[in-house]
Amino acid sequence: MENAYIDSLILKLHDVDAVKFGEYKLKSGLITPIYIDLRVLVSHPTLMNQVSSLIYERVQEEGLQFDSVCGVPYTALPMATIICSRHELPMLIRRKEAKDYGTKRLVEGSFREGDICLIIEDTVTSGSSIQETAEVLYAGGLKVTDAVVLMDREQGGVEMLASKGIRLHPIISMFKLLNVLLAAERIDAKTAQSVREFILDNNTFSPKKENSNGVSATKKLCLEQTMELSYAERAKLPNVHPLAAKLLNIMEEKSSNLCVSLDLTSSEELLQLADSLGPLVCILKTHVDILKDYTADFTQKLQALAEKHNFLVFEDRKFADIGNTVKHQYDGGVYQISSWSHIVNAHVVPGPGVVQGLGAIGKPLGRGCLLIAQMSSQGSLATGEYTQAALKMAEDHSDFVIGFICGSKITKRPEFIHMTPGVHMKAGGDGLGQQYTTPEEVLCNKGSDVIIVGRGILEAPDRRTAAELYRKCGWQAYTKRLGQSGQ
Repeated sequence: MENAYIDSLILKLHDVDAVKFGEYKLKSGLITPIYIDLRVLVSHPTLMNQVSSLIYERVQEEGLQFDSVCGVPYTALPMATIICSRHELPMLIRRKEAKDYGTKRLVEGSFREGDICLIIEDTVTSGSSIQETAEVLYAGGLKVTDAVVLMDREQGGVEMLASKGIRLHPIISMFKLLNVLLAAERIDAKTAQSVREFILDNNTFSPKKENSNGVSATKKLCLEQTMELSYAERAKLPNVHPLAAKLLNIMEEKSSNLCVSLDLTSSEELLQLADSLGPLVCILKTHVDILKDYTADFTQKLQALAEKHNFLVFEDRKFADIGNTVKHQYDGGVYQISSWSHIVNAHVVPGPGVVQGLGAIGKPLGRGCLLIAQMSSQGSLATGEYTQAALKMAEDHSDFVIGFICGSKITKRPEFIHMTPGVHMKAGGDGLGQQYTTPEEVLCNKGSDVIIVGRGILEAPDRRTAAELYRKCGWQAYTKRLGQSGQ
């Protein structure tokens, strides 16, 4: 399911007032700052067809097994009808009230006892509408194992239905919807935050286990994960470095948090790969000092490709000397790194002088620096107090330092970008001390922002296919972290 297609659909739903912001009273009596009214889709057949196609696509992606389909009355009925008609699937209709004549059945259609029925729904808050429909189907001798919903308000429906043995498969989550509308400037940050706070404060599913403050462990985890800003939201923060904002916007626009490390010795091969992989990456990382045929012409061509494919260049120089020396290493010499590389990095061993020296050259050019706070090699000394010293140095020089090379997130300050090397589909090592971690582990569990992949792509039979796989896995892990199901 293409991320860009979902984004486009969200904007269309907003266009037809299927998504509204203001003060609306819900069935429960709560006043909500957002109202989802998908009943208007019946007046927009093209949009209704698109929604129905997405629901069926999700069904196919999940490989769901069922004998018939039932749409929750009433909004989901036309969706289920279109899906079943188009794909020639048996459909059942659940009545809200039994007839007092004829068969008096609550479930219309042909089925056998023990058949599995897939439920289709438009919007889920608590999950009660799906549960009510499932109960009617159960009473008719049917089984329900799965339900697909277009919009999940993320207020406990997934958890409640899971506790009843029903897997819910959402296509759009509330947080995804907010991120897209915010990025498109349909709403402002204040509106998005008020909706987030409402969602988190009104979770309808109450786990039994609570901490000493009466906050459930599940809700605490939800708060920790979903209060995190998206890339697009972070780019709009006033204290974000302009280069960091540019990178965050690139990541959002390209649906990519992939940095490819092209540790190659041939300029021609590197440029060919940069052209091939450029559309898939947010950053391209180089080690120009290992090129056997480096020329100034190479960097000019690399800059042109960065412009063409909208990615940043990161020269992995790892500066580690006194300020005066790194100034010359950055600005002069054979490579003249400051003239073409958007991002460089530095060790913090020399102290703040290394950042001050680099900043003297890089700040006027709008460049940015990453501090090496942790490393992916076995036995690295970049841990503990060293990592904390790197964080303090970054905070003191945030007009030039845009983030960290690290194994996991070291600060909650959203203006800093965390980039993690040693990413591979298969965890393990290379026999020379390099330790690999999977994209999902890095982005979901470690909280990093950018995955740096080298040999996982360079050693693949088809490098572009491998790069697309890492891009897709990285983006899915990021959206999972934000609670954006169905990406």
